[in-house]
Amino acid sequence: MTTILNGYQFRLYPNNEQKKLINQTIGCSRFIYNHFLEERINEYKKTGISKTCYEQIKEIPQLCKSYPWLKEVDSCSLRNPVFDLENAYHRYFSQNNGFPKFKNKDIGNSYKTNNIKSTYKDKNYESIRVDLKNRTITLPKLKEVPIRGYRNKEVFVGNIKSAVIRREGLKYYVSVLVEEPLIEQPFQPRSIVGLDLGIKDLIITSHNEKIENTLECANINKRIKGLQKALARCQKGSKNREKIKLKIKRAYMKLKNIRKHLIHDITNKIVKDNDIIVMEDLDIKAMYQTKSIAKHLVNIPLAEIKRVLEYKCLWKNKKLYKVNRYYPSSQVCSVCEYQNKKLKDLSIRSWECPKCGYIHDRDINASINIMFEGLKIYMQSLI
Repeated sequence: MTTILNGYQFRLYPNNEQKKLINQTIGCSRFIYNHFLEERINEYKKTGISKTCYEQIKEIPQLCKSYPWLKEVDSCSLRNPVFDLENAYHRYFSQNNGFPKFKNKDIGNSYKTNNIKSTYKDKNYESIRVDLKNRTITLPKLKEVPIRGYRNKEVFVGNIKSAVIRREGLKYYVSVLVEEPLIEQPFQPRSIVGLDLGIKDLIITSHNEKIENTLECANINKRIKGLQKALARCQKGSKNREKIKLKIKRAYMKLKNIRKHLIHDITNKIVKDNDIIVMEDLDIKAMYQTKSIAKHLVNIPLAEIKRVLEYKCLWKNKKLYKVNRYYPSSQVCSVCEYQNKKLKDLSIRSWECPKCGYIHDRDINASINIMFEGLKIYMQSLI
């Protein structure tokens, strides 16, 4: 049976003792990451090679003897940062990502723990348990913590793999990773849509629908800018500076939640209403490196929309096709297929076809052409 990994995020409501332990565990996780990153850097400078993650994990028991306060937290939370460091190095060498950086108290306030299963006297035990009826989660060292979220769900159908506990400002969250069976639905194509991802409008569909980017309308960016100016005027180490830092974190958290809601609201509607979805295979990384359009992409989550559409189509057994990025979707007339090569200027938003005389909206015409190209790809796959 095919399985998928699904994440469920809950709001945590720990008591004061649990908050203290969460903060301590986050600090220990950060300490382990920074300690082994520094060790790798120093060893590479001396010998030209560095230890693997498995060699470094063997050093943790000795490190706990030198720093006894590491024994007070969950043991899994001390091993996972080493694997995170290994992944950071892997991305640096294979994907040209930046070199791994040291963690600080303001960024990455989270830790990960694994679900350890055991059997004793014919009874099965798990270190992570979620009780959706009583709205509690049991975590290593923390024991039972009240949660909120997924009111319409009664039980997880699958195995819990791990959990990430995160602190954002004064709020705490837990993300539970569950391995669930993928129920394959029969594919019966009844509708198709072409998507043109834009800057002025977030998505333009071949059904003549334009979806606005509500992130542009939000006043949160102005508030963040004002708070950052106030932060720059505050004296370092003062109480007012810490208060403004907390306000900035809350503003960024609100912006993040608006972005997340917008992405899932749009993608849910597209996947629900259509069986075949076609979009351009955009080189988003290159777009951010183009000065003329990079400044407009700050509040446009194109990469995230693309990623979310991919896994939702997989879950719902819908087809997602990507048209070649060099296909001139904006230049081709969707009525007579005449290509107008004078339309490379992005400021031209509407144009009249010299051959058939049809007046096109640039973005809607592009989405219709993308839809037809996707239909060709689908028909070729049936041959």
